[in-house]
Order: sequence, then structure tokens, then C-alpha cells
Amino acid sequence: MNIIKPICLSTFAVLVLAGCGAQKQVSTTASLAQISAPLNIKKVAPLKENELKRWSHLDIVNDTIPGMSVDRAYAELLKNKIGVRVIVGIVDSGVDIEHEDLKDVVWTNAKEIPGNGIDDDKNGYVDDIHGWNFLGDITKENLEYERIIKNKDLVDEVTYQAAKAVNDKKIADATTGKARTEQMIADLNESDAALAKYFGKPVYTIDEVKAIVSEEPAMQKSKASMQRMLSFNLPIADLKLAIQKQLDGMDAILKGDNLTTDYRKVVGDNPNDITDTKYGNNNVMGPDKNEILHGTHVAGIVAQVRNNNIGGDGVANNVQILTVRAVPDGDEYDKDIALGIRYAVDNGAKVINGSFGKSFSPHKQWVYDAIKYAEKKDVLIVHAAGNSAEDIDSYDNFPNDSDDKKTEFADNMITIGALNFEYGDKVVARFSNIGKVNVDVFAPGVKIYATTPNDTYKYLQGTSMASPNVAGVAALIRSYYPKLSASQVKHILMDSGVAISTDVVVGGNPKDIRSFTTLSQSGKIVNAYNALLMAEKISK
Repeated sequence: MNIIKPICLSTFAVLVLAGCGAQKQVSTTASLAQISAPLNIKKVAPLKENELKRWSHLDIVNDTIPGMSVDRAYAELLKNKIGVRVIVGIVDSGVDIEHEDLKDVVWTNAKEIPGNGIDDDKNGYVDDIHGWNFLGDITKENLEYERIIKNKDLVDEVTYQAAKAVNDKKIADATTGKARTEQMIADLNESDAALAKYFGKPVYTIDEVKAIVSEEPAMQKSKASMQRMLSFNLPIADLKLAIQKQLDGMDAILKGDNLTTDYRKVVGDNPNDITDTKYGNNNVMGPDKNEILHGTHVAGIVAQVRNNNIGGDGVANNVQILTVRAVPDGDEYDKDIALGIRYAVDNGAKVINGSFGKSFSPHKQWVYDAIKYAEKKDVLIVHAAGNSAEDIDSYDNFPNDSDDKKTEFADNMITIGALNFEYGDKVVARFSNIGKVNVDVFAPGVKIYATTPNDTYKYLQGTSMASPNVAGVAALIRSYYPKLSASQVKHILMDSGVAISTDVVVGGNPKDIRSFTTLSQSGKIVNAYNALLMAEKISK
């Protein structure tokens, strides 16, 4: 899921995050380098539930939480202003367009007559009322390295051997890791049962666990075990499912199931032929709502209705969500992503969110061409940096906008790393990829509260969540300053961010300490308030 051509910026009025405590200064001659986080700001007390649910909207100075100052932007900069409607394309697993907090912001194709079985707008997609489903009725897929092993002709010999090496390592890891994972599940179940009995309730918090005082060895063991488990910032029920899914994956690898199963045959197209476009359907939720949790959550981060006292609040208040279902449980096909980007562009999206990525891309040129097409049509693509705790300046991560990892071929794509909600040395999410060249900026990505299928809401985490946070800010800029180009919006998001100059833990490894300035091109975290101030200045 990533030098930059500079844009000329004059000095302008902007919030300067400097000084101590909650003091704020406004300078009319501030340089970009001065937009930095005060070194002594840090929230010591645990976040309250209402703070956690919207921490990404909060302000690093006013709230001492490394959010994007979204609430402040609405209160101080957007009050009584009217923007234009912006279409945001969500290229993902599918979106629950019936969700109570999303149904009012779903894009509808006015050029199509619903249910008549005719391609009224003659775009090649029959009855594409709310978007298009390039996956048809499949939910699961192979990983790309598995597809390469099954069809060596997809790539050159070097890439084939790299894919084979990945598969060999997966088998070795599954062989040694299966017993450990089984033990992890057993320990989790045992500790959960013991603590649920201790508390007299099935759900408890990490703070409650930390507060346990007991000399009983079994309880001390359960306490220590559950503290580790809860540090993943997932509810225990979700964590159990995640670990079981990991175990099931190991079993599949050891049995060789993924090298013999052809999921794509259900779709009926040739995924290696970009001209074969007559496939998929108009069911953007897919065949199973339980499989569209990811896309529904991403859509909610951008656009769940603000201030309606339901669930959470989206970042952008004047958007429509156009759904492109192209990301399965497995690796996405290059063809689906390329056609999905073009579909969103052709149907009016001005921002496209891509919370997906993979290490191999046999038809990467198709995606590159789609990115260039979006650039030509002035569409910004916001993309997640990935969750492997790798440096993607040297580690392959597709799609990207720099085939050689050095020089961009387009200036309409921005790649996002993930932040934790604690400002301090642990502000970078332990899973987030980094890259001084190929990650552009960071944004909130841990414990993000948003819509999930069937009128539910959950906390999820990943660069998948950081990306739509930025897509939401981009949509705000494009709504209130529609004359700004996609390239200008990209650089505003990077240049107006809050700079962090302190050392931070990278990859969750306390021995890997680096300056935050080395982890992305900008060395900053996205800030909606500053971005809108800059947009105002540039648009004049």
C-alpha cells in the first residue's frame, strides 16, 4: 500500500503549535518548519470512552491527544461555511450501504434506472446504482505469491523465486508456529474465563486487569497473560477470532489448500486480461455482510454522519460514498484495482481511498496507468502504507507511485502511516510501515471507532484506518476549496501537518528508537485545522 515536486507556498497565517501547556500562537509569518508539536505535551491520564471514540478528531494542544484537530476546524474555520458535495471512492471489501449511519451519504448513479437490467449510462456496468462489485460472489482469494507459484508465467524468474521463498517461509513458520498459536488460544480462553469469573462480568478493561491485586499464582498468570492480550487494542472476542483465523490459515498452508483452490473461477473472467471487463455485479455489499466489515469501517471513518448522536462522526460532512468492491479476504487482483480506480474516477470521485496492499504485483503497470489516469482527471488517491512494520523504501509494497522507490511517476497519490493515540515515544503504531521516501505523512490509526455491518460500530486499527482519516480531510479541502488541484491538496496535507521532532519507538521494538522525522517524507502528522488554513491562503 506509496522526490516530491515542491509547490510554492508564500508565508501565511497559521496556527503554530509551540510553547507549553495549551498555549496557542498565531503568526502571520510562520514558516512550515515552525508548525511543530510542543515537546512537553502529553496526556498522562487514560482516555475516557468519549475521548477514545473520537480521539482522531481531537487537538494535540487543546486535548493533548495527537488527533487531526477536526472538531476544532469545524468549530473555528467551517462554521457557517457551505462547501460543494464531494464524491469519495472507497475501493475496498464492500460497504454496508444500508447502515443507519451511512445510508444517507451513499452515492447514487443518477444516470441509471434501478433494476431495469439495462446499462443506461452505457459505461459497461449494468444497473451500477451505488457503485460496482468487481469480485462478484467471492469473498476469499489467494495471496499474490500463491497465484504466482500456481502460474509461473505471470512473472520473471527472479520474482517467481522470491514468491517461492515466501511460500517456503510460510510453511516453515506454520510448522513451528501452529503449536504456539494453539497454546495462545488455550491461554487466552483460560485467562478470559478466570478474569470474567473474578470480575463477575464477561467484558472488562485493561485498566481493571492492571488493578488486580492477588497473591494467587493462577490469577497472577491470568493477569499477566491478559495484559499482553489486551495490549493489541482489540476486544477479547475479536482477538479470539483473529487468532483462530491465523491458526486456520496455518492449517491451510500446511495442507497446501491455497495452492489448489481457484477462487476466481466463480467470477468468470480472465484476471490476466485487462480488456476482459464484462464481469462482476452491482451488489456492492457482496454475498455476505460479515465479510464487508473492513470496507464499512473505512467508509464510516470518512463519512458517517456527523452530530446525529448515532455511532461516531465522520471526518467529512459533505460527501457521498461511491463503493468499489475489489478487495477480498486475500490479495486483490491488479486488474480489479486498476478498473476500480478508473470506475471511481469516471463516476465523479475527487478522492479515492485505498486501504489495501500486497508484496507482489504481476500487473502493476495496469495499476500505475490507472493512477496516472486519475492524475489526468485531477483525482487524489489516498493509500495505506501497510501493517508489516517494514521500511517500504526497501520493502516491496504495492500499489505505489514510485516504481523505483525513488522517483514518483504521478503527483496525485499520498501514502499514510499510522499513529497511536498516545503522544510520546509510542506515538507511531507498532504495526505501521515507515519510509522516508515512500510514506508521505502519518495519521490516527489505532483504536478508531466507526461503522461496521448491520448497524454496529467497532474499534479497529491499521494503516487501513489512518488512510480514510486523511481521505476525509482531503474531502474537506476539496469541498470548501474546490479550485485546488489533487496535487495541491496532497502537498497541503503534507506541508501543513504538525511536525514531531522527538525520538519514537519503531515497530513496537523498544530497542529501535528513531527520530520521527526519518519515518516519512514530511515528518508530520495530518492536521485538518492547519490544512484548511493553508488551503484558504493558497486558494486566494
